[in-house]
Amino acid sequence: MFVSVLDVTKLNSMKTMSIKKNRWWIIGLSALLITSCDPKTKTPANIVVDVKEETDLVISEEEILKINEVNEEVFIEQFMIEDIEVSEIEEAPEPVAFMMEVANDEVFMESPISFIRETNNESYAEVVENAFKRVSLAPLSTFSIDVDKASYSNIRRMINNGQEIPEDAVKIEEMINYFKYEYKQPLDQHPFAIHTESGSTPWNEETQLVKIGIKGKEIPAESFPASNLVFLIDVSGSMNDINKLPLLKKAFKLLVSQLRAKDKVSIVVYAGAAGVVLKPTSGKNKEKIMESLDNLQAGGSTAGGEGIKLAYKIAEEHYIKNGNNRVILATDGDFNVGVSSDTGMKKLIEEKRISGVFLTCLGFGMGNYKDSKLETLADTGNGNHAYIDTMQEAQRVLGTEFGGTLYTIAKDVKIQVEFNPVKVKAYRLIGYENRLLNDEDFIDDTKDAGELGSGHTVTALYEVIPTGVQSKYLKEVSDLKYSEKNDETEKAKYGDELFTVKFRYKKPKEDRSIEMVHIHKTANEKQISTDFQFASSVAWYGMILKNSKYIQNQNVEDVVSLARNSRGNDEQGYRAEFIRLMNSYDKTN
Repeated sequence: MFVSVLDVTKLNSMKTMSIKKNRWWIIGLSALLITSCDPKTKTPANIVVDVKEETDLVISEEEILKINEVNEEVFIEQFMIEDIEVSEIEEAPEPVAFMMEVANDEVFMESPISFIRETNNESYAEVVENAFKRVSLAPLSTFSIDVDKASYSNIRRMINNGQEIPEDAVKIEEMINYFKYEYKQPLDQHPFAIHTESGSTPWNEETQLVKIGIKGKEIPAESFPASNLVFLIDVSGSMNDINKLPLLKKAFKLLVSQLRAKDKVSIVVYAGAAGVVLKPTSGKNKEKIMESLDNLQAGGSTAGGEGIKLAYKIAEEHYIKNGNNRVILATDGDFNVGVSSDTGMKKLIEEKRISGVFLTCLGFGMGNYKDSKLETLADTGNGNHAYIDTMQEAQRVLGTEFGGTLYTIAKDVKIQVEFNPVKVKAYRLIGYENRLLNDEDFIDDTKDAGELGSGHTVTALYEVIPTGVQSKYLKEVSDLKYSEKNDETEKAKYGDELFTVKFRYKKPKEDRSIEMVHIHKTANEKQISTDFQFASSVAWYGMILKNSKYIQNQNVEDVVSLARNSRGNDEQGYRAEFIRLMNSYDKTN
């Protein structure tokens, strides 16, 4: 026997309702659901409800409770009925039906993924892909580093759930930076080392690829300064799902297990309002901290702005000089009370940033995940942003990479690249679209930029068009009359240089930047590394997901082959997982 179930989503939160004669079919449907789908009901499945008289039907509370006890496998959504009286029901949109088979008091659904209609309110900032720029017109390329990795884990979640990936959810730089690369540690006084490579572009035979990598100095855990951490936890109604607050609690326990006696933790929560549930507590009292986490429950609206204000207030009141002072925000980003817009939240964090308190944003959940808001908060608040979709990712962010996530070794890190016009006709930065800076911002110490944590690696890729190569991606422009033209002697002076890259950074407690310079010469080029090849495979796949206009070869099998042949050292299996994700998404799309 088959039962057709209609998706009547507007009937939510009602305890009593009045239904007129011209809506008699809803009554029949309700009875059909109760008698056919509830294994506890012994009424014959072929019952027919006949409504002939023009009378009001009142559904009693007992009947409602009985409906709510229907096997959860039958309903994708449960309908809670509260004190709202509806005299008339508006016309619903065209109903969506799916089929369920009932046999031996069990319910089986045919191909559920094709019938579920999810409400998706996730939001992502628009990303306009970087175009090629002529070296003669724009000799400098300036941007802020980005150590965030949220985009990759979010994409992984979508692929594993069989969802279509929005183009704006794909941030290629975050995909590349999700993976570790074998960069050597710094040997001098600077907190990071610079590594560069260049080679062929796997998706375009006419261009070359440049890789710039930096490796942050790894600080031993015992040398970390004392921490003043404020857990700012969203306990609003939207956090009630299993992959939100329940996962969040387990993730934070991983962090708590690593705390020392000199570290202290406070817990601030927010829903309709904000409040302190744990005053500053020493890391040696782990059971007390974990008990406070266990007691958290979700419910209410989301006053994120008030929560942030209170969390920073607590952090400032218990500020540790020369310590690690940080607010760790955990949320789906769905703020809807008080200050809630991206612009409003950015202004709020800008005001709090001067306190010297850093910010880490951890995103959870799906359906209403607000990536754009969390990225704005992290970028503005001298911090980083991660998306936690599983306990595996929680272990990585708050366990394995604990130091990089929480301990900043350099702030306001900026990169400026100058390509040699003798060698390079045009270039384009792959990714980092929301991290671009004006050229003059590079030496302006008032301009905010990204932070680098202990042991972090950051990688940036440029695609370049060599001098003398014609490309459909580069439009012709008129010759410049007044531009300075170097003579042959000047050109020969830098003939073996492909590009010069400059870095500026500040120490965590200082306000004046320090500059580093690295020159990449073609004479120094060696055989490209497996890291170079793997990073290019990740960029290639990201461009396919974004439907980039700059790739000639869109064959995913070629991307998979390149990634598989350049897995290199993959102790944790993340590169192998990337290959599996590409294979599974390619087969379903």
